[in-house]
Parts: sequence; C-alpha cells; structure tokens
Amino acid sequence: MTIKVFIVDDSAVVRQVLTEQLNTLTGIEVIGSARDPIFAHKAFEKGWPDVIVLDIEMPRMDGLTFLRQLMKERPTPVIICSTLAGKGAEITMQAMSAGAVDIITKPTVGLRQFLEESKTQLGDAIRGASHARMDKVTRHGGSAAATLKPTPKLAADSVVADRAFKPLATTTDRVIAIGTSTGGTQALEYVLTRLPRTAPGIVVVQHMPGAFTAAFAERLDSLCQIHVREAKSGDRVIAGQALIAPGTSHMLLRRSGAQYVAEVKGGPLVSRHRPSVDVLFRSASQSAGPNAIGIIMTGMGDDGARGMLEMHEAGALTIAQDEASCVVYGMPKEAVKLGGVDAIVGISAIPGIIVKAPSRAAYLHHGAR
Repeated sequence: MTIKVFIVDDSAVVRQVLTEQLNTLTGIEVIGSARDPIFAHKAFEKGWPDVIVLDIEMPRMDGLTFLRQLMKERPTPVIICSTLAGKGAEITMQAMSAGAVDIITKPTVGLRQFLEESKTQLGDAIRGASHARMDKVTRHGGSAAATLKPTPKLAADSVVADRAFKPLATTTDRVIAIGTSTGGTQALEYVLTRLPRTAPGIVVVQHMPGAFTAAFAERLDSLCQIHVREAKSGDRVIAGQALIAPGTSHMLLRRSGAQYVAEVKGGPLVSRHRPSVDVLFRSASQSAGPNAIGIIMTGMGDDGARGMLEMHEAGALTIAQDEASCVVYGMPKEAVKLGGVDAIVGISAIPGIIVKAPSRAAYLHHGAR
C-alpha cells in the first residue's frame, strides 16, 4: 500500500528536493505540496494525505497553528521538519503537545545536501507516522519520537557486556525501568502525572532528538508530583524521582553499594537508537534483577524486546502496554513475541503497578488486585 504524503513548506527548494527524493522510495508517493497551510487545506479537497510533512515558520499561518487546527478537525499523522525545531526546544515541546508524531531538524546551511542524504531517514519517519493511531495521539495530547537512522542494527553487547547473571536477594527496594518511542511523550505524561511523591525510583529511555530531552523532562517536572529531570552520570535513582536518558547518550542502571545510580555514556547506536531501551533493560537485569520492574510502552520497531527478555530471565516483573492503548504497537508486540513479558496491560493500569511495585511472584499470584 502506497503512503500518500503532502509537504507544507514555504521554501520552494525544500518542496522540490523532498518531492524528488521521497518519490524514489518504495511505497511512498508525494501527492502534492504547498507553500503555506492555507494553500494546503485547499489542496486537501482533492485528496487527503496519509502523512503531512510540515514546516513551522510560514506566511499567513504558522505550522503550530495549523497542526492544532488539524488535530481538532481531522487528526492526521504530522512530521515536523523545520529549522526552528533546532533553535528552541520550547517550540518542539509545543509541537509534541499539539500532536506531532515525529520531529526532524533541518539545518540552516547545506539544506539541499541534508535533504538528499536524509531521504532514508525521512522515509523511515514517514512509514512510522503512517502507522500511528491518531485517536490515541489526540486523546492524551501530543507525541514525538526520534527518527530511525539507516545504520547497522547493533545489539546491547556493544555497550553493555553480556555476563552470567548473579541473582540478588529480592528486597522491597524496587526500581522501575521504562522504555518507549513513538507516542511515548504522551504516554509518559499520562503515567508519570498519576504517580504520588512516594513512587519508586524510575529510569526512562524515550527515543527523542538530543536537543529536546532536557526540555521534555522540565515540562514533565512542572506537571508531576514526582521530580523529573534529564539524567547525569552518578545520579541516584531514588523514590519520588524519574530520570530521563539524554537524547544523545545511552543510560545504564548501576548498583553502588545499597543504592542504584544512573550511568550516562556514549557508544554506537543499539537497535538503531541512542539511547537504547535494550541497553537500559540489560543493565537493569544485571544490576537489579528481581528488584526491577521493566515496562515497555508504545513505539515503532523492536528496541527493548531483547532487553526485556533478559530482565524476565533475571527475575524482574515485565509489563507491556497493550495494543488498544498504544499509538504504535511495535516495541511491546516484539517483546511479547520473544516471550519476555509477564503481563500485557492497558496504559491506565501502569501507574498502579508502579505505585504497588510488586515482585513478579506477588503480581502473578494476585494479578492487578
């Protein structure tokens, strides 16, 4: 099935090059373009696109205003492609909140070369956006995820050495590891805003461009009872706080004496991502074992599936968000297929599981009661 794409950008060069490049990709067809949203809306009368590639700064109507209007009138997957996305994270946060499915930052120089070299990246973003369930995006707010890159699909071994697991005694000190991607910004907001200050310590990998994770954490911090911030190496994982992995680095969970700490480090893309959920989950399996709870939520691809299996084998309770409440049922589906998931639940059940923080044995015996 061909994905019909419409481009809205005031630059004739962008419209021309994007159209040429995207039309060379299998399964993607650019059905039209417009220099501003007013012209675009008129063009939509001839045929509605499956995905819209949208600039922010345009004459007559800016992209954010058009995005908000679109989500009210006819929710459609939108990829923001703008130079402004790189200048101010606040604009990106507004786009996520308004319902953008993905964000791509255009450079201010070397634009034509960037567009030509990034056609595979753009194609992956469009394919991912075409699978987004917009009823889930508009119900809770907006969503965005980092674009996939056409790179070798390395495993977590390239960052965290595989080793035989040494079981730790089960304690009441739980740590929650969450992995998510497309649709994750809204899903995390839904979950974290429902947690009390006494919630267990949380570490999160959300696929997102590196310039935006700090602003995303700040926004969540302003909305939540718990503290939320971008992680730094050495940060303690403590009750009442969630640490978000920086968008350019992997985050690992380490044990330091009786405490858990975050380790932020570089390294290659793992499962085509940095940060990678697989890396976080593997480190949680090694450092926390049965004292961890792994939660995999909405997202495209399979990052986190192998790591969740390792957490499961280490005795951790493992939870996957169900298809009905996911924007994209990709990552949870792959984790379930590998056999590493103890329970599949709707998003509304996840805050309660985090608050109760049961061991695997207790959860499987008593269920969600």
